[in-house]
Amino acid sequence: MGDYFQNGPITTLHDFGMRSTDSLDQDLVRWGKDRPMSLIIPSLFSELEGPALSHIVDELAQVPFLDQIIIGLDRANEDEFHEAREFFSRLPQTTRILWNDGPRLQALDQVFREHSIAPLEAGKGRNVWYCIGYFLASGVGEVVGLHDADIVTYDRSMVSKLFYPVVHPTFGFSFAKGYYFRTDGERLNGRVVRLLVTPLIRALRQCLGDNDYLDYLDSFRYPLAGEFAMHINVVRNIRIPSDWGLEIGVLSEVHRRYTTQRICQVDLTGAYDHKHQQVSSDDPTTGLHKMGLDITKALYRKLAIGGEVLSAETFRTIKASYYREALDMVERYGAVADLNGLEFDSHREEKLVEVFAQTIVEAGKDFSSNPMETPFISSWARVQSAVPDAFDQMLAAVEADNLA
Repeated sequence: MGDYFQNGPITTLHDFGMRSTDSLDQDLVRWGKDRPMSLIIPSLFSELEGPALSHIVDELAQVPFLDQIIIGLDRANEDEFHEAREFFSRLPQTTRILWNDGPRLQALDQVFREHSIAPLEAGKGRNVWYCIGYFLASGVGEVVGLHDADIVTYDRSMVSKLFYPVVHPTFGFSFAKGYYFRTDGERLNGRVVRLLVTPLIRALRQCLGDNDYLDYLDSFRYPLAGEFAMHINVVRNIRIPSDWGLEIGVLSEVHRRYTTQRICQVDLTGAYDHKHQQVSSDDPTTGLHKMGLDITKALYRKLAIGGEVLSAETFRTIKASYYREALDMVERYGAVADLNGLEFDSHREEKLVEVFAQTIVEAGKDFSSNPMETPFISSWARVQSAVPDAFDQMLAAVEADNLA
């Protein structure tokens, strides 16, 4: 199934299916003696009762090279936190759960609020930010990876392939992004990438002209993948959004700080599936509608930082260009689905394109009307400057929760 085509300025590492997971793991175990590895998994408590996480834990228990697993637990009361501790106790690696709603981490959050450096919006970005803080505070790892807790098609080889490029002693990569194709076996998924991100990036390139950042983004096969690995030097100074723009925000920060020679994408698996969001056509505060708004605003912010002047007229032009690009994508993916015997509802796809076209203008209005917005969470380097003993407080809170 693999090819070896290199597209755009970043390196693509393809999986031809010729090397076993055990073979990869042998290298990672050896290299891990000098470059220890940690894995972050942001999770809602509800994921513990879902169809994916128990299998993920069983697979992770077989991974021989991880020194540390960090679970960011959201929306859990005290009883549920203790249930989570029991749930993850079968992991043989050093495992710590960040009880984000617990009194100790809430107290730390209040300290950060007093210094105006706390995340203001709950969500995955906030969860990941605190997990990154604990990773840095613990001093255990040199390379950290991240993936979601709802991957139905999970296999431990995904972790091996994700870490391999960054841990390899001679590759020179500081950041690796995973990619795959989204399907549940019956239909093509990955609607936000297929019908918003890719056609929007290409519309932006058409409207704004040559732009290194857009070329960079367009070279990623799945820019919204929640799986990435990075060296500790990347982690220390990265600033991430707290909303659905997390993945685009991380790619933007890495692009700002590193040459493309230090960045790669790696083929993690053939077919990938996890839970799906509702469209929420009439509600911009939830579902794919909210996701589309956050992602589009993240793109606008990055372009503005790079010196692009974005006006109401620009947004209308982008919308028109996007709409044509997206409808072309619907036709292309209809052919892909047909060739592979997958269901494809072109009417449903085009209705979603209409929702995303609306978000392009909505995001533009929001972006223009909130020039003082601070969408990024502070870097941990800034946190340490404001609260010098932040890491000591973080370690004390997490250890007290996990060892009580």
